[in-house]
Formats: sequence, C-alpha cells, structure tokens
Amino acid sequence: MLTVSAPAKLNLTLEVLGRRPDGYHDIRSVIQSINLSDSLTLALSRELKFRSNVPDWTAEQSLVSRAARVLQETTACTRGAAIEVSKRIPLLSGLGGDSSDAAATLYGLNRLWELELPEEKLLVMAASLGSDVPFFLAGGTVLAEGRGEVLTPLPPMPRMWAVLVIPAVPRAPGKTKGMYHRLNTSHYSDGRITEKLVAVLRERTEFTPSLLFNTFENVAFTPRSEIKLFRDHLIKMGADNVHLAGSGPALFTLLKDKGPAEELVTRCRQQGMETYLAETTTTNEH
Repeated sequence: MLTVSAPAKLNLTLEVLGRRPDGYHDIRSVIQSINLSDSLTLALSRELKFRSNVPDWTAEQSLVSRAARVLQETTACTRGAAIEVSKRIPLLSGLGGDSSDAAATLYGLNRLWELELPEEKLLVMAASLGSDVPFFLAGGTVLAEGRGEVLTPLPPMPRMWAVLVIPAVPRAPGKTKGMYHRLNTSHYSDGRITEKLVAVLRERTEFTPSLLFNTFENVAFTPRSEIKLFRDHLIKMGADNVHLAGSGPALFTLLKDKGPAEELVTRCRQQGMETYLAETTTTNEH
C-alpha cells in the first residue's frame, strides 16, 4: 500500500496570448503549489478500482481513472490497483484538484507497479491527460507556456499564506473550456505581465500581490455576477488583491503573515463562507 499527496495550485498570473490552430490557446502563467492537498491511497488489486470520500466524485468524470488506464496501456502492465481518493481540494474550483490527483496517480502507480519510468515519460503521459497535469509532477513555482505543458522551474516565491474562498455558485464539468470560449481578442495579452513577475522571482526583488493577474476575471467579474459579489464582499472585509483562482470559482488573496490570514479566515467562516487557509510550498512532496 502506498499513500501519495496531491496538492492544489494557484495561477499567480494567467495570460492568454491567442487561439492556436489546434483549438487550444497559448498561455503564459506563473503557477504556484500550495499545501491544501488531496491524498491518494493505492494498493495492488486484480483490477482497477476507484472510490472517494466525496459523494459527488465519480471515477468516470475524473482524470484519475484515465491516468491509470493510460499508464497501463503505455506500459502493457497487467497489474491492477485499488485507488482511494481522499478529497480536501473542492471539486471544480479552479485549484487543479483533479489534475493533481491524476499526476499523483501516475507517480504512485509507477512506484506501486515497479515500472521505474523516468519523469520524462510520465510528463508525456501527463500532457496527454490535460494542460495542468504536468505541473503537478514537480510543483513549486513554475512558468507555464504553450497550452500549459511547457514548464520552466522558477526560484521559489517568498512564503505566503493564501486565504481561499469558494463562492456558493453552480459548478459544472467543462467550465474551463467555457471560460476560454467567453474570451475575445481584447482579453489577449503579450505575456509581459507574467514576465514582470518572473523577473521579480529571478532577481529576488520584493514580491507584492499587486503583481497578480488573471485574464479570466474579465469574463467572470461581470457587473451582476455572483462571483464578483463575493469578491467585492471580501474586499469590504479587508482582503486586498482578491483574484480568481484559475477558471474559478475559487477566490484567493495572499498575505505575508499567518496571523492576519487566520483572522480573515475566521471572519469569512463566521459569515458562512466555505474558506480554507493554505501556505505556498517549494515542491510537491508526494
């Protein structure tokens, strides 16, 4: 039996450069792993079996089952596994939970089945599953380009505390694709916003939350949207630089000190909001 951690992520920047001939979009994004994590327990079995502690989670809709089958097919492995996914990352929230679970599945089964595949081969399989999956094999602070699969490790950002709020709005599979469809050419940029943050990290000058950017906010924070109402309420509660996490609907703000972050979490929970406190991490500790 093997237990593997699957951490969430934040897009500190997310720029869309344009639409590609293959239908995907070119992006430039600084991605950061945080210590809000799912946990996967894997054990040898005659066949592939999946279950989770969350009733809404289904293997058919998760990349976990696809990751296991891709690994089986690629290596012609005839072993099976019982995989239990213990969820803490909210489903369909923009925090990358399912992509992280898929990466943890590849990593864990590579060990459980004693395949000894190098990371390069796991990365190829990860990219076939989804644009975010390769990031989660390493984690930390990374520049993502292409459709998200071209990764360049960056110096770690200073430790920050992330307050995460999950607005009570409908969430459905395919929302990321829907967000891309809602973008128009005026929402595209040339990558310079991300390059500014990359320069700060590489030169180790002062990181400030004002460097954060997410182009999906152009279509998520429309005047009467529920997500914008949540964002505005968080700002009234004293949160600065509140941003959309990935394609949302999760919102986050970064603070340097744990005390003020804990106080904000308490205030949010007192008002009935689904709220989490997380810390930035330098690597994915599977």
